[in-house]
Amino acid sequence: MIRSNPTLTTILTRRIAFFAMLAMLVQLVVVFSDYYWNVGELSRLYVEQETERLASAVEVSGGIIAFRMPEALSPRYANRQTGYVARIRDSQGNLIFESCDDACESRFLPAEVNPPDFWLRIVTPGKPLTLVGGRAFNIGGHRILVDVATMNDPQNLVSDVFWNEVLEHMIVPMSILLGLVLGATILSVRRALKPVKAAADAADLIDPLDSRSHLPIEGMPREIAHLAVAVNRAFQRVGELMRSQRILTSAIAHEVRTPLAAIKLELGRIDHPRARKADADLDDLVHFVSQLTALARLDTFDHGMFEDVDLIVLCAGVAEQLAPWVYENKHSLEMSARVDIAIVRAVPALLKDALRNLIENAVRHTPESTSIIIRVAESGIQVEDRLHVERGGSGHQTHNSEGLGIGLKIVERIAELHGGSLQRSASPHGQTFELLLPVSKSQ
Repeated sequence: MIRSNPTLTTILTRRIAFFAMLAMLVQLVVVFSDYYWNVGELSRLYVEQETERLASAVEVSGGIIAFRMPEALSPRYANRQTGYVARIRDSQGNLIFESCDDACESRFLPAEVNPPDFWLRIVTPGKPLTLVGGRAFNIGGHRILVDVATMNDPQNLVSDVFWNEVLEHMIVPMSILLGLVLGATILSVRRALKPVKAAADAADLIDPLDSRSHLPIEGMPREIAHLAVAVNRAFQRVGELMRSQRILTSAIAHEVRTPLAAIKLELGRIDHPRARKADADLDDLVHFVSQLTALARLDTFDHGMFEDVDLIVLCAGVAEQLAPWVYENKHSLEMSARVDIAIVRAVPALLKDALRNLIENAVRHTPESTSIIIRVAESGIQVEDRLHVERGGSGHQTHNSEGLGIGLKIVERIAELHGGSLQRSASPHGQTFELLLPVSKSQ
């Protein structure tokens, strides 16, 4: 759902583009109003642009001046009845091109007059335009005089003049300005949001129980950095509360274990079968309290304790530690490794607790003479309980589900904290529990 929201860069780009277009529209209305009612300015622009078009067709080669009418202008000056006339001369008054009769010749400046670089005379005020004007151009070292006139502007060239002026002096400059502003804004926003994005990525991985986990504020804008500091402070408070919960849980467990130990001591002084039965039940209760305490502590440990752990070394240590207890309960314990080395990112103490629970679970809920087999793979640990079956005998299916249902819950929770899972499979001779863990990147 977050991915469907537009980015801040997109929002700013849209808003800048919108207001830029709005500004261009307002400016267009202002320019249109100014030019439309200013006949003198329109007339000046008309003479400038029309004479420039004609002058672009004049060529000087070897001292010879030639003129070739552009195809776009040919229909306009094809005859004297189109409403547009033109005359092109050199500085000595020699005629280069003319589309005018004697009647309109009188409207231009006399041939013997040396005209200025620009001149304009409005014949009839208002629109449509009726005017006469001219400009002087320096082409190939020669001074070329171009005169134009229009009577009532039958082709409405004034609109072309207007839009050409808008394009050259408003749309093009503002488009360049808009591009620069958008580019600078996008670049600035991306650079400003770079630490914010880093903080957002860190927020997905933040853990209140990891003393190293926090939102980085280096290079972040002050307003957002203030929010990040508040978030860090809130997560720090959550971590403190969860650590307080761990202390409370430990205190409760200690208070419960003390009277249980006293009761067990008193039962040991009674020589009666029922006392032995109560003593065994009390051992289960003590074990349950220990497991319950361990389960409560899982959510409050410091996640900064993760390190690279060799599963072969870890399993060998737990097997060596639990082997006497397993043999006392008339079971056997063996260990095998399918790889030479198996490195995972984990908390050694938690993995040891998980392996102990799997072994204890197999010992407590299987018949005597069951083989407990530990196998170490590249990405996990397998614990199988296998009952030896005599030839012709029937197989045995172990239960492997604790009466109080805490041991396997602890193993599942430890697997989840490590980003792994606990899988269970059954066979005619027993069951196999596989603790899958992600392989360390450093392996």
